[in-house]
Amino acid sequence: MSNEIKTFEDLECWKACRVLRLFVAKTVVPSLPKDERFGLKPQILDAARSTTANVAEGYGRFHYLDNAKFCSNSRGSAWEVLDHLITANDEEMISEEMLSEGRALVNEAVKLLNGYMNYLKRAASTQ
Repeated sequence: MSNEIKTFEDLECWKACRVLRLFVAKTVVPSLPKDERFGLKPQILDAARSTTANVAEGYGRFHYLDNAKFCSNSRGSAWEVLDHLITANDEEMISEEMLSEGRALVNEAVKLLNGYMNYLKRAASTQ
């Protein structure tokens, strides 16, 4: 098995963000009340989608520091997802278990994003 990065889809941080996005889309959003279709649903889904989209966009910039900036945006979106999950739990729309699962997915995505951003910044400083 090769660890070669040929596309953003090979990045571990993108894969973790994808898992988070799918969790939000397939587990959280369907469990929210119908009256949230114009409230929390689009906000949490947009934030989750932004996690993967920013990694992909940054990868396409072919510049270390631009890439790191977009990964920083992705990290911000991951934290936004967590805040929306906390809100949903506070307002009794999702369970503690769903919040805990979401928190773990956010933490994993952020950890991998931080590692990738550190790599990008080191690579930029050696040019």
